[in-house]
Amino acid sequence: MFAALRVRNFRIYATGQAFANTGVWVQNIALDWLTLELTGSPAAVGIAMALQFLPILLFGMYGGMIADRYPKRNILLVTQLCSASVAATLAILTITGNITVGLIYVLAVVGGLVVALDNPTRQAFVGEVVPAPYMRNAIAMNAAVFQSTRLVGPALSSVLIGTIGSGWAFAVNALLYIGPTITLASMRTEELQPATAIPREKGQLRSALRYVADRPHVGWTIALVGVFGTFGLNFPVVLTAMASETFHAGAGMYGTFNIVLAVGSIAGALFAGARSHSRLRLILLLGAAFGVSQTLAALAPNLGTFMVLLVLMGVTNLAFQAIANSSVQLWVDQEYRGRVMGLYVLVFMGGTPIGGPIIGWITEHVGVRAGMAVCGIVPLVVAIALAAVLAAQPAMARRREMALAG
Repeated sequence: MFAALRVRNFRIYATGQAFANTGVWVQNIALDWLTLELTGSPAAVGIAMALQFLPILLFGMYGGMIADRYPKRNILLVTQLCSASVAATLAILTITGNITVGLIYVLAVVGGLVVALDNPTRQAFVGEVVPAPYMRNAIAMNAAVFQSTRLVGPALSSVLIGTIGSGWAFAVNALLYIGPTITLASMRTEELQPATAIPREKGQLRSALRYVADRPHVGWTIALVGVFGTFGLNFPVVLTAMASETFHAGAGMYGTFNIVLAVGSIAGALFAGARSHSRLRLILLLGAAFGVSQTLAALAPNLGTFMVLLVLMGVTNLAFQAIANSSVQLWVDQEYRGRVMGLYVLVFMGGTPIGGPIIGWITEHVGVRAGMAVCGIVPLVVAIALAAVLAAQPAMARRREMALAG
C-alpha cells in the first residue's frame, strides 16, 4: 500500500505536494466563499470555477506536448512560482478592499493557464520519479496526500476567513508554494528516470489522438473521466449552496463538508494504492457507485445522513480517479505520456467550463438538491451505458464471425 514511499525522490516530491495542496485547498475554499459573498449567486461560483478550467479546455493538450518536449522538473519549478504570484495578487487585492468579482474571474483565467501546463506535466512527472512497478502506487499515494491536505486546508481556510478574512487565506497559499519549490530543487536528478524528449515537429497532437483511438480501453476510460469532470465534480457549486441554503450555515459548514469528503477520499486512495492491477470493468463500477452515492446525498433528509453519504462519495470518487489515472499512464508508452495525460486533463478538468455553469444554473433556478442530483445521475447513466456497450461487443464479434463462417 505504501511501496512508492521507499523511493527517496518520491518522498521528497510528496512532501512538497503536501505544502502545495494544503495551500490549494485554503485558496479554493476562500475563493468559492468570497465569490458567493460578493454576488450571493451559486451561478457566479460556477462561472468562477469554469473560468479556472477554461484554459485547460483550450490548451490542455498543448501543455502535455510541452511536457513531452522539455524537462518536466524545470517546468514544475516555473509553474510553482507562477501559482504563488497569482495567489499573492489575490491576497493584495482582497486585503486592500479592491477585489471585485470581475477581478476574480480574470485571475481565475490566469491561474487556469498555469494549471494547463502544470497539471499534465505533474501527472507525467510521477513516471520519472518512481520505477514503473511503483507507478500505480505512487499515483494513489499522490491522491492520498492531496486528500489528506483536504483535512487541513478547508479547516485552516475556515478559521482564516472567520477571523482575519479571505485575503489572508490567499496570502497563506502564496507562502505555502515555497515548500514544493524547495523540494523540487532538492531532488536527486541522477535518480530520476526522464523520458526521452521528443523533437519539435508537425502533427504531434494528431499522432497522440490516433494513438488513443487505436487503444479503445484508453479512450473509453478518458471518455468516462471527462463525464466525471464535467458533471460529477461540481462540489464548489453544490456544496456551498447545500451549506448556505439547505442547512442554513456558513463557511465553516462548507469547510466541514470538504473535510468529510477528504476522509472518504483518503480511504479510496488507499484502496486504489493497494491494487497491483485493475480492469476497465472496475473503473466503470466505481464510476457508477459514485453516481449512486451523490444522487442519494442530494436526497438526504438530514445533515447526519448527508455526512455519511459524503464519505461514500469521497471513497468512490478517489478510488475511481486514482485507478483511472494510473491505468491510463500504465497503458501508454512513455514517449506519449505527456500528450495523453494532456488529453486526460483536458477532458477531466476542461469540461468544467461547460458543467459548472449548467449545474450552477440548475442549483440557482431549480434548487440545490436538483443540481446535486444531476451531478450524480449523469455519471451513473454514462457508466451503465459504457458497461452495456462493452458487454455487447463480444456478442457482436461472435455474430460477425458466425455470419462470415456461414
